[in-house]
Amino acid sequence: MPIRARWRKRPGRVTAGALALVALLGAAVPGCGAPADPGAAAPTPGAAHTRGVAVARHPGEGTTGTDLRSAVRRLVAGGGAPGAAALARDGAGTRFASAGFADLRTGRRIHKSDRFRAGSVTKTFVATVVLQLAEERRLALDDTVDTYLPGLVHGHGNDGRKINLRQLLTHTSGLFDFAADQRVARRLSGPAPGSGLTPRRLVRTAVAHRPWFAPGAGWRYSNTNYVLLGLVVERVTGRPYAIETERRVLDPLALRGTSFPGTRATLPAPHGRAYTARTGSPGTGSPGDPRDPRPADLGDVTGLRDVTDLDPSAAGAAGEAISTLDDLARFYATLLRGGLLPPAALRRMRDTTASDGRYGMGLFPVRLSCGVTLWGHNGRINGSYVQVVATPGGRHVLAYRLNSDAGPAPSAERRLLTAEFCRR
Repeated sequence: MPIRARWRKRPGRVTAGALALVALLGAAVPGCGAPADPGAAAPTPGAAHTRGVAVARHPGEGTTGTDLRSAVRRLVAGGGAPGAAALARDGAGTRFASAGFADLRTGRRIHKSDRFRAGSVTKTFVATVVLQLAEERRLALDDTVDTYLPGLVHGHGNDGRKINLRQLLTHTSGLFDFAADQRVARRLSGPAPGSGLTPRRLVRTAVAHRPWFAPGAGWRYSNTNYVLLGLVVERVTGRPYAIETERRVLDPLALRGTSFPGTRATLPAPHGRAYTARTGSPGTGSPGDPRDPRPADLGDVTGLRDVTDLDPSAAGAAGEAISTLDDLARFYATLLRGGLLPPAALRRMRDTTASDGRYGMGLFPVRLSCGVTLWGHNGRINGSYVQVVATPGGRHVLAYRLNSDAGPAPSAERRLLTAEFCRR
């Protein structure tokens, strides 16, 4: 077996590549179970980007290959990303489509095997490991945070003796999201980011704020919850959450394109580039100078900044994963068909009672207009947006991504989901 591009999580300095990381982590989850609204999208880098389209055809594709190709084109045409890709898998086979460009300098297309940053999709991996540990009776979901991390969640109205693991998993703890702390945001976006943004440091930053509500009294998405769960996994198993997740999920499923990089800022090969909008840039323009060695149809790309190199360690168990579309499709399909958790645990994972229908445990529902309800998660981090959704039994799964944190236009995202899951 070849050497695997998977890196152990280790402490280290947060580099300038982590620019505004926490601000993006806070925008990854939809409300009320609808597809995610990425917020105000960056300016479209030019309709010419939709000219580059590639589709891989597989046996049993039928007419949905055309539908997928058209829907992926719209993701690029209607948003702020240079490129997009989607992978769908069901009983008829696998379909992959890409549009636009993975690299604006070379004109390279997005490949099926490309690695990219998956952001808050990390949370589904972490929730799976926690639920496996609960099934093994190595922890209980009603255990308090203080049982494993005594004294860490304390002060300003926060009390780890009153918050249980179930509330962390469902975002009903009331804990402030460290990603919303302005001091952390300034630190990461400054000219010389400081060191020491460890999980414990981020939790202490969060509990320096008063909680949003008493434990169990409401619902609000908070990255602090999953950073704490990562620390709980380490306390229970004696191994960092990344190593434990490799052992329990990545290795058994042979997810060789998935890793938890810690402080490593580069992406493993193969990969394209990741982009974010330059502040105040118009972002659109006419075709480039004919003397430019780049492909002529790339247009004016001065409105985009390359953020491929990024130290994601501040995201940790809340959003540091790197993966591929194929790996994510396989993980969610296996999880939802019961390959990683027994039926009772999977039912708990999809129970949204505590959040009034918004969120289960590392999964949320996506309800389509045709009456279909999907389950999955999305993620947004510098230069990347991804969402993975599947039917309840995992038989039909769709994973799609853009190489920009602007995310897709909501209408384009809805049309993609409808085209894939609301077939006549």
